[in-house]
Amino acid sequence: MTVTPEPPLDTAQPLRDVTLKGVDFTLLGTAHVSRTSADEVERLIQTGDFDAVAVELDAGRFGAISDPDRWAKTDLFEVFREGKAAMMAASLALGAFQQRLAEQSGVEPGEEMRRAVRLARARGLPLLLIDRDLGVTLRRVYGNVPWWQRLVLIGGLLGSVLSRDEVTPEEVEKLKEGDVLEATFAEFAEDSAALFEPLIRERDRYMAARLREEVWRDGEPRFKRVLVVIGAGHLKGVAEHLAAPPATPPALERAALEALPKGTPWHKLLPWALVGLIVLGFAIGFSRDQALGWQLLREWVLINGGLSALGALVATAHPLTVLTSFVAAPLTSLNPLVGVGFVAAGVELWLRKPQMGDFAALRRDVTTARGWWRNRVARTLLVFFLATLGSVLGTYLAGFRILERLL
Repeated sequence: MTVTPEPPLDTAQPLRDVTLKGVDFTLLGTAHVSRTSADEVERLIQTGDFDAVAVELDAGRFGAISDPDRWAKTDLFEVFREGKAAMMAASLALGAFQQRLAEQSGVEPGEEMRRAVRLARARGLPLLLIDRDLGVTLRRVYGNVPWWQRLVLIGGLLGSVLSRDEVTPEEVEKLKEGDVLEATFAEFAEDSAALFEPLIRERDRYMAARLREEVWRDGEPRFKRVLVVIGAGHLKGVAEHLAAPPATPPALERAALEALPKGTPWHKLLPWALVGLIVLGFAIGFSRDQALGWQLLREWVLINGGLSALGALVATAHPLTVLTSFVAAPLTSLNPLVGVGFVAAGVELWLRKPQMGDFAALRRDVTTARGWWRNRVARTLLVFFLATLGSVLGTYLAGFRILERLL
């Protein structure tokens, strides 16, 4: 096994060569906002020296490159039913940040990956997808930080969408170092090992494991020379992990890095405990005085339903969706298995089904605050989140109100 010396970090397109068990890997460190990187990818593939191309993409991002109209095929109801609304919103937020970069820099982020995919197909070369699923990475980021920092992360994502400020030179330079996710979370990742670990270090290990999985089958190499197109920020880490003897089989390493963080038992018990306390409050109220019991019930409906309906109204939901939120929130808050956001979003989809134009304009619309309210797809996500937020606030406010009345 041989590894070339590490190139100077200020070289335009850093390269690392790793020879491992008869396979030559050429790792190209690219800048995600750079025409030069895309040109270098093209030059290397056109040499004909490689019999496979590996790219820093997962299946989802590869699908976005292969099928730009994929959003039009999205079943939004399934997104809400499967609990993927947050991941969809996060993906849109990241896309909005990249779109802002494209508009201000004149270069579409990820052009080097698109060109690698297109040229590999044109030359009939196997294309290896080696990056971890974006949703898994985001959930591991979310699970790796304390609850208060999660709020900061969510605020940072929202800020990247709604901000109309020019992208700073520092942000552009971060992308030139090679990672869109790290650039998006740059403000937090620089000072937080808890963020840097799942964003960068884990993905270095993951991509090295995926290369081992894809290149060797039953101990035999499938390819002789592989071009690996990755962000420059991953170049050193992937090269080191690829060259080092693996501590565990690649499949086990990948599975461990794909595992989703498990919530603590109290996270699952807390909603049911809260429901139990509220129901107990109603029971105590009615046992003391029926008038008190009915008063507690009315306040529960008005506060919980009212705030949820207000959230739907702020999202400019259909009037029937607003009414549904008011009626459903007091009931769904007593059943943690069904959320009012799911009910409200379902009604909104039934009343205002998104058109093809909404899906076609989605990527651009989510780059502005006004676009989130104008686009039916994005607005349905807003209905889901704001109706849910209103109900959550209503549950706690009404719960404290019940406690105050009883004491």
